[in-house]
Amino acid sequence: MQKNKVITVQNLPITISKEEMDDYICITDIAAAKSDDSRAADVIKNWMRNRNTLEFLGAWEQIYNSDFKVVEFDHFRQQAGLHTFVISVSEWIEKTSATGMFVKKGRYGGTYAHKDIAFEFASAISPIFKLYLIKEFQRLKAEENNTQKTEWNAKRFLTKNNYLIQTDAIKNYVIPNCNYRDNLQWLPYAEEADLLNVALFGFTAKAWRESNPDLAKSSNVRDYASINELTVLSNLETHNAQMIREGRTKEERFQMLKEIANYQMNVLAAADRISNTEEF
Repeated sequence: MQKNKVITVQNLPITISKEEMDDYICITDIAAAKSDDSRAADVIKNWMRNRNTLEFLGAWEQIYNSDFKVVEFDHFRQQAGLHTFVISVSEWIEKTSATGMFVKKGRYGGTYAHKDIAFEFASAISPIFKLYLIKEFQRLKAEENNTQKTEWNAKRFLTKNNYLIQTDAIKNYVIPNCNYRDNLQWLPYAEEADLLNVALFGFTAKAWRESNPDLAKSSNVRDYASINELTVLSNLETHNAQMIREGRTKEERFQMLKEIANYQMNVLAAADRISNTEEF
């Protein structure tokens, strides 16, 4: 398999590097969505100065990197947010033995980050850009599947759970006839997964199972989601986690998640219509 591949996101070429651990995305390319190439390093440095960024990077490394130097990380975290605090990717890697990012020279040179981190960086650039980036990345992985005749599980990539990817919108399941978005009696007792389910699909997992007993034996509602729905679901999980950290109530979070889901699904649907028109 070719180690480097390029996808186009909102007219910007973004390089994907296939590494031993996983796919790494060039965030130098992503930074060009906010500034020109000459200032990409400054955009990345400014992002890394942020305390929330360092918290995310540190959490990622502690999950996936057993050699991560937590003491050195705590030192950086204590300085984060100060006007005098500046850190480069190279310094971060050297001091903490981080593996989530690396710097490559020569052709396809730039700063690369594991896809989890790259998507977080894209959120700082533009939430809409992140949506398109995830969608184009999914298309790349689907194309690789077709070439290699191997299964690629989009849901595993998006949420680390085993959900089957569907490349087209599959609506051949029975949709529960429930008005969960208006009748919120279920909300105080709902688990976090169902906040997302109702915000996006309009019904709980239990309601779907009861309406689809045969399908529910071996699958769940998310197995029948479209690529657009899986993309938005991933973003809803990120937004919900942030709102939980902010101490927002379930009611507040549900209303916000519902608005985000409607907006992002409309954005992606419009992009699909434009793409289909261009094909003809």
